[in-house]
Amino acid sequence: MAGNGGETTWCFSQVKGTLEDDVTEADLISCVEFNHDGELLATGDKGGRVVIFQRDPASKQCVPKKGEYNVYSTFQSHEPEFDYLKSLEIEEKINKIRWLKQKNQAHFLLSTNDKTIKLWKVSERDKRVTGYNTREEGGRPRDPSRVTQLRVPTVRPADLMVEASPRRIFANAHTYHINSISLNSDQETYLSADDLRINLWHLEITDQSFNIVDIKPANMEELTEVITAAEFHPTECNLFVYSSSKGTIRLCDMRAAALCDRHAKLFEEPEDPQARSFFSEIISSISDVKLSNSGRYMMSRDYLGLKVWDFRMETKPVETYPVHEYLRSKLCSLYENDCIFDKFECCWSGDDHRLMTGSYNGFFRIFERSGGGGRRNELTLEASREAAARPRQPLRARRVATTAKRKKDEISVDCLDFIKKILHTAWHPHESIIAVAATNNLFIFQDKY
Repeated sequence: MAGNGGETTWCFSQVKGTLEDDVTEADLISCVEFNHDGELLATGDKGGRVVIFQRDPASKQCVPKKGEYNVYSTFQSHEPEFDYLKSLEIEEKINKIRWLKQKNQAHFLLSTNDKTIKLWKVSERDKRVTGYNTREEGGRPRDPSRVTQLRVPTVRPADLMVEASPRRIFANAHTYHINSISLNSDQETYLSADDLRINLWHLEITDQSFNIVDIKPANMEELTEVITAAEFHPTECNLFVYSSSKGTIRLCDMRAAALCDRHAKLFEEPEDPQARSFFSEIISSISDVKLSNSGRYMMSRDYLGLKVWDFRMETKPVETYPVHEYLRSKLCSLYENDCIFDKFECCWSGDDHRLMTGSYNGFFRIFERSGGGGRRNELTLEASREAAARPRQPLRARRVATTAKRKKDEISVDCLDFIKKILHTAWHPHESIIAVAATNNLFIFQDKY
């Protein structure tokens, strides 16, 4: 199988979503997340909805295997709100979804918008109880005077129903917009981060959280950086990292102090003075940070590229992967149309051998790591409905021409569509199956076995 570091040939599996003619702002996908065994895949959108897809059992049994998912449950997670004290409208857009590890038949996930985090229980019901003594079959209470004999309730089969119910609501703890939530490896606590603070929650306690990072200065005019992402270590429950708009990543140890205002390690790459420009600070801001499944490495995404850091070396990344370096000459126009502020996410493959992140024009990049620290293989692929016409056929690698001389299969950098941006991606935890959100569509690709 191609999931163990060998070169992978990717092919189209599925696309979910409406055609572009019917797209509204509320339909745009804002986050994508596989659960821990990859059987479920959740998306959140700007309309506050969560859609959960379930792996098709037949697709796992057939030869070759297929990465196909069917709609499992759809529910409204968040509604638009209004903060009357600050006269601010709070959008319903889902910023992040995080799955809890499954402990019983039900599934649990956390979802958050800018201010409120909710814990949802997703469960199945395929049986119903009949023969109640105190109420009719329709649910209406029975007149006690008409109850003349005792009935024994019975359980009978019923049509399968998937129910999503909110079990906890964690609110009123963030002054600024929540950009990250991350579950701890203890499966009992989680963190939530906004621009200036990180809070630690217990899943059973909704009215209290502990502030573990606070970078708000006494005078807001002295503010020099904001928190952009935060994540717990995958195995060490006392460690977490957070990134900043200055391009730094801090590792904190909760055993050192209740307030982690002093970091244990600071990961920062020195800036080249000769390369400094007006846009340097903007493009060096880290939009996402993800720890590897092994816990030894972490990956950071800035505007132009990916960096892989070894926890044992703070001074510079051990690997650097340019994502769309050809845009460096376009920074002025990207600043004018606000694209330079786009926040691209990144993800690891289940075996930590590959990395994935998005770009423009419907393009996304997959990098294959090598043991020596160099790049062994990299791919630019496109999430488009044209691929749906060629299922199981290898995806054609895309290339961007950076000079006036353009080859036949290349696209000019001046022809890139900056509206079609791939901000959210996810990788199956055990197989070579990837999910890519392109505006309102969810594309699923897999390796060609």
